[in-house]
Amino acid sequence: MPGFFFPHNNMTELNGREDCKLAEGKIHKKKQKAFGADLKNYLKCMVPHIESGIKTSNSRNVMLSAEEVIQWSQSLEKLLASQSGQGVFREFLKSEFSEENIEFWLACEDYKKTKSDHLHCKAERIYEEFVQSDAIKQINIDYQMREATAKRAQAPTHTSFDEAQKTVYILMERDSYPRFLKSKAYLNLLNQLQTNTSK
Repeated sequence: MPGFFFPHNNMTELNGREDCKLAEGKIHKKKQKAFGADLKNYLKCMVPHIESGIKTSNSRNVMLSAEEVIQWSQSLEKLLASQSGQGVFREFLKSEFSEENIEFWLACEDYKKTKSDHLHCKAERIYEEFVQSDAIKQINIDYQMREATAKRAQAPTHTSFDEAQKTVYILMERDSYPRFLKSKAYLNLLNQLQTNTSK
C-alpha cells in the first residue's frame, strides 16, 4: 500500500494526532535486553515472593500457586487470562523473537475497551506498530489480511482488528504455546511452586 496510511493534510489534524498520543500517555520505546538475564530476573523476582504474593501492574496482591500454573497448560486462553501467565509467556516469546504476537494480542484486547472518540488514535498506533509492512513489531499475517486490516483501521470500529487478532492467536496456540509448555522456563517455575507447596 503506497504512501502514508493516515495522510496529514493540515496542522490541526497533525496537532490532534500528537494530542491524542499524549492523552494516551503511551510513547513506545524499544527495549534492548538480553533474554537470559531478563528471564532470570523475572523468575528471581517472582519465585521468592510466592508465599507473600506478587505485585501485578494493577497493584493488587496476587498469589501465584502451582494450581494456577498447572491451569496454564489447559489452554492458551487460560494462560492469557492470567496476568502472571502473560508475563511468563511474554518472556518466553522474547526468547523466540516473537513477542510482537502477544503484544499485538494485548493491544487488541485493550483496543476493544476503548471509548469511541479514541478509536482513530489507537487504531493508527496499532496499525503503525504491528500491521503496516515496515512496522517495527510486524505481525505475521498474509498480504490480503494486512490490506483488509489497513482498510478497516482507516474507518475504525471496535472490531477493526478482530480477524488479525484471531490469526495471531491461532498462530500462538499452534506454534509457540506447545513449545512454551515444554520449555525450561515453564517447567522450572512449575517445579519450584510444587516444591514450595509440598514443604
